Amino acid sequence: MISRLRGKPVGRTADGLVLDVGGVGYLVAATPTALARAEGAAEVTVETYLHVREDALQLYGFAGPAERDLFVRLLGVSGIGPKVALAVVSSGSVDELRRAIAVGDPARFQVIPGIGKKTAERIVLELRGSLADEIELPGQAAASHEVVARDALVELGYSVLEAERALARVDPELPPEERVREALRSAA
Repeated sequence: MISRLRGKPVGRTADGLVLDVGGVGYLVAATPTALARAEGAAEVTVETYLHVREDALQLYGFAGPAERDLFVRLLGVSGIGPKVALAVVSSGSVDELRRAIAVGDPARFQVIPGIGKKTAERIVLELRGSLADEIELPGQAAASHEVVARDALVELGYSVLEAERALARVDPELPPEERVREALRSAA
């Protein structure tokens, strides 16, 4: 298994990053974070996952071990292949994604191309138990308040990601309606 590559970024294609390691060019389908890290760098280290199929060997690249770990866990969800897992990991920070799974928020994943309602629910259902133990979460009421506030902003025209980012800048101790007001004020 190829777990990490360190080399010179020599190009980008529609399929990912080309990394020159000792004179061999590896094509790595990478997360936006890994691609940004490689941009303009003389040398970069990329955590990798080698996906083996009958007809192909495909390298997937990540900015750090946490991204790779979430990717591997997603591969364990029935019906999730490496391309969809990469799309999920690429859709936000690892902490945001793990938190959405732990609080049981499938709506966070439905905005990702290639993921419908049933797949999003399967991600949450199959990974929730293993991630909930690893993440320090506020009480169940606070987690549901987070979803209520986010959904209110979505109803007002925000995307799920925009709503989550707006709420991240607001005091989480406030009641949902106050959090929504503060998020709207800060956006204005």
